[in-house]
Amino acid sequence: MTARKPARPRATEKRPRPPSVDDQALELVERSMVAIRRSMSRRTLGKRLLEEMGGDDLAALGVVDVVELGRQGEGEITVGRVATELGLDPSRASRLVTAAIDAGYVKREASQEDGRRITLVLTPAGDTLLEHAHRIRQDVFRTAMRDWTSAERQEFARLLWRFIGNVGPAAAEGRTG
Repeated sequence: MTARKPARPRATEKRPRPPSVDDQALELVERSMVAIRRSMSRRTLGKRLLEEMGGDDLAALGVVDVVELGRQGEGEITVGRVATELGLDPSRASRLVTAAIDAGYVKREASQEDGRRITLVLTPAGDTLLEHAHRIRQDVFRTAMRDWTSAERQEFARLLWRFIGNVGPAAAEGRTG
């Protein structure tokens, strides 16, 4: 029995093209972002945060991180905003917010813009949790970039911030290319 030759593509069929340098870069960015997400959650960094802060749930820290956005001039923070920022359904976000309130990190207040709406603000315990988290994260990042020049760190920060600013709108477009 002789081996069959693969069929030749028809003239109208698209031939697979070899990956370009840009394709390879996009694949590396994708793999890197997945690795960062894993590291930031329960693996390396998440585990260190829990150990050093004496907590047992990173979900409260996620809520506290979102509530901090209100201080950074990004508007009032509601349970709905927590759901949007963390990519959760509203009922899950509500349970996480309730847990953060029960833990003493967040409290509810009437909105300064609309008294009928309830917003979330940090408590002193939430401030402390956030300060610890910032310190630990920045220590990890500082160590990871210890061999980088100041210019490299600044360029990385600039490009990463630019990238993050474009990812959300690009994902919302729902298209590729």
